[in-house]
Parts: sequence; C-alpha cells; structure tokens
Amino acid sequence: MSNLSRRRVVGVLAGASAARLFARQAEPWRTTVFGAGDDGYHTFRIPALLETRRRTLLAFCEGRRHSAGDSGDIDLVMKRSQDGGRTWSALQVVADLGADTIGNPCPVQDRATGRILLPLTHNPGGVAERQIINREVEARRTVYMCHSDDDGRSWTSPRAIAAAVTEPTWTWYATGPGVGIQLRSGRLVIPCDHVEEGTKAHSSHVILSDDGGANWRLGGSTAEGANECQVVELPGGELLLNMRNAGRKNERITSRSTDGGVTWSSLQWDHQLVEPVCQASLIRAGRLLYFSNPASTRREKMTVRASPDWGRTWTEGRMLHEGPSAYSCLAPIGSKELGCLYECGEKGPYERIAFARFERRWPAR
Repeated sequence: MSNLSRRRVVGVLAGASAARLFARQAEPWRTTVFGAGDDGYHTFRIPALLETRRRTLLAFCEGRRHSAGDSGDIDLVMKRSQDGGRTWSALQVVADLGADTIGNPCPVQDRATGRILLPLTHNPGGVAERQIINREVEARRTVYMCHSDDDGRSWTSPRAIAAAVTEPTWTWYATGPGVGIQLRSGRLVIPCDHVEEGTKAHSSHVILSDDGGANWRLGGSTAEGANECQVVELPGGELLLNMRNAGRKNERITSRSTDGGVTWSSLQWDHQLVEPVCQASLIRAGRLLYFSNPASTRREKMTVRASPDWGRTWTEGRMLHEGPSAYSCLAPIGSKELGCLYECGEKGPYERIAFARFERRWPAR
C-alpha cells in the first residue's frame, strides 16, 4: 500500500471514529462558532440556527463592527456546517448595508422549493432604538427579505418588504430573532414585534406568506406587553406564540391562534418559564416542544427544557452554560438530536456564540 493510500485509510478511520464519539456523547458536545474580535468584528450577537433539507447547518448572527451595542455598523453574517456542527466554514457576509444596521435573522425553508427565506430588519447605523421609539428622528425600523436557492451558499441582496408588512403607526420593528416556521398547510409564518407610535406600546405580531415567500402580508398582533417571540404549530393546527415580557417582569408570555396567525388570544403569563427579560427559543421536534433561555432573573444559566403536553407544563430542564448567557436558537438535527446556538461567556454573555449538540432526551428527562 502506498503512503498516500495509507493516509487515506487512516483519515477515513479517524473520521468514522470521531463521528461515533460525536454521536455517543451523553452530555452535550460544544464548540465556539463566533468569537468576539474574530474576522474584524468587535462582537457577535443575535444567533439563529437552521438545519436545511440537505442536512446542512446554517448559523446566522449579527457581526457588530465597532462595539457590542445594538446600533452602528452591523452586518448579517453566517457560517455553514456539513458535518453536524463538528466543523464550520469561514465567515460569510450575507448582508452589509455599509455603516447601517441590518440584523435580527429569522430564517425558514420552504418545503416545496427548498428556498431558504431570511427576513431581516434595518435602521441607520447612527440611530438608536430609543431615538426611533421616542420619535427623536424621522427614521423607522424597516423590514427586508433575502433568500438562498443553493443551501445557503449564496444569497440575494436584501429587498424591502416593509410596505406589505408594516402599519404606518409602527416605529420600532424586529423579526424574530430565531426561526420562522412552515405550517402543514404550506403557509410560512415569521414571528415579529413592533412598537406603536404615541403610546410606545410593545406588541408581538406575525407576517405570513402563502406562496413560498414570493409575497408577504401582515398577520395578527397580540395585545400590548410583549415583544421578541417564537412560534410553533401544535398537532391540532393551533399556533403557540412564546414572547419576551416587555413589561419587565421575569416570566414569559404566551398567546395562541386557531386561524393560522390571523388573530391571537389574550396574553397568558407562563409562571414556569422564568426569564431575565430576554429573547428565548421555542421549537417543535417530534412529539415535544423545546425551549431555551437564561433560566434566571439575570442573563445567566442557559437552560433547555422540554414540554410533553404542548406548552402546558415544562421539565426542569438542563443547563448548557451556568455562567453569563443571553440569546439562543434551537434546531432539530436529524430525528434524534437537537442543536442550540447561544450567546455565552465567563465574564459577560457576549464573549462568544457557542454551538451545542445533544440527544433530544437530554433536556426531556
């Protein structure tokens, strides 16, 4: 056997061995995907995770050029993994509007076409959220959409869709962040939130598409008191919206829809799901719902929980990271595992965006 052949055999055996070890991890397998200071970015924030039909993992986030702040020169960036998260590609810039801010990723893939839709929100980089809400400036937060037809390798330039999905009295607007969903009917649903001019009231809402993302329209809004949100479809077709508490109380808020997101029920407070007033992730995988957030009144203790009864009750869950942590995004990986992309650190929650992979039963015990 030649030296080249030997190296190839060794490489195949090593790869197979690594795959077996990866698959048999009892505890979550973890790695850093985005680290503060990498690739010319001061900080990475606002993760979103999607497994495509081709089993590729796409990890999105905001690349913040000069600071960890929510305004300024912020690009939407991405990495791909074709081995279940063991290794990740070089950083790819999906959207860069110069010195402006573009972010809040909330991707979804259409089953019929394979197209991956990526809604984003934009505002001038020199304008802060507070200024937009208080109407100290003319600028408003606007909505854009881009897509990929090649499994996330390339993306269209962002196109404005704000006219179709925004009320004229809305000032601030956010898509997700996290992921959108596709209903059994084929409808695409993107969870969002907004602020009403004058009252400055925060509410969650959804935007809808019934033609694979070619056209979008505004769905229903909840009562005021909630903002960043995620949505799932339950077995009977009911939608469950899980929301950040805009009233600065340390528990999550939910609402339900029986008409595909056109209208929403009154707000309900979920006393089981403690939060530090922070974004959280909610997905459906098989017969369970899964939820991740900093399970504390501070941004710490990133925890994954499961619900066996469609959000009525939750397991105690298990902690991915005991220290500082903040935003997260869960995704099914194959039929037996989950992935979580989450902000964490040792001294602060925005030092890195990590990826963890684990069996579905791990947080369901």
